[in-house]
Amino acid sequence: MFNFIKKKLQKIYQAVTSKLGELLGKEQIDQNDLKQLEVILLEADVGVRTTRALMQELNSRFSFGQLVKGRDLKKALEFLLNDLLVGKRFGELKLEQDYPEQNYPVILFVGVNGSGKTTAIGKLASRLKADGKKVLLAAADTFRAAATEQLAEWAKMVGVDIVTGREGQDPASVVFQAAEKFKNEGYDYLIVDTAGRLQTKVNLMNELAKIKRVIAKILGEDNITILLTVDSMLGQNSLEQAQIFNESANVDGIILTKMDGTGKGGIVFAIVQELKIPIAYITFGENIEAIKSFDAQEYVKELLEK
Repeated sequence: MFNFIKKKLQKIYQAVTSKLGELLGKEQIDQNDLKQLEVILLEADVGVRTTRALMQELNSRFSFGQLVKGRDLKKALEFLLNDLLVGKRFGELKLEQDYPEQNYPVILFVGVNGSGKTTAIGKLASRLKADGKKVLLAAADTFRAAATEQLAEWAKMVGVDIVTGREGQDPASVVFQAAEKFKNEGYDYLIVDTAGRLQTKVNLMNELAKIKRVIAKILGEDNITILLTVDSMLGQNSLEQAQIFNESANVDGIILTKMDGTGKGGIVFAIVQELKIPIAYITFGENIEAIKSFDAQEYVKELLEK
């Protein structure tokens, strides 16, 4: 479906895939090789808990003589990583592959300031417009300086409409205007940019709840999905912030941003394991088309290839 890890994400290829290729290509493996694999996984930001679970299973298979050659280890690792991402073994998630724009006309974006939220909105809007959809943006991050102007620039660049308010305006009032316009003028998607502040979890929760109530009253609660942007370059440090947003907003899916700026491709597995939220998209590079739907099997396959 897409083969962009080696072409676009060269840092991940050099830091993870090349090391794995050498290990998984060995004619015969031993206990030291498993220890080396554990180091590679940790260095790739897979996370201590997830790495421990993976290595426990692999060491068990090795002790029973099931892992002899590098290709045996590769097959087992591919199986376990796939299970982790689709939730059959570690996370018990239910991932929808056609995620999420085919089902939800209202998409709320949440995420820490600097996580690439505005850029991700622009890229998703461009993707939807390219598919022939009529898209409306709502600039509801009204308390951050220049947030509205930045989103307006993206709207102009992509060629979609936007509803804006004044600085410091109640975000829910901006969303109300946007929801009315969406309903009355026949749009296919409404994408809402919300606050990226972590002032307190309670305030954030109250603000998002108010926005959801406004949308639900006009368009229906079942039409809303919430996407969280997570900066992949922050690695494990981004998980705590993401957890706060998830507790406040009940996140439906994650957009993992700036994947071309990190060599730690294992953050994908750490996020799914720690947050129990499916990854919907990956963004990389500055190009407006640099957004891909996340395919777990394809990602694992590319990561383990030489």
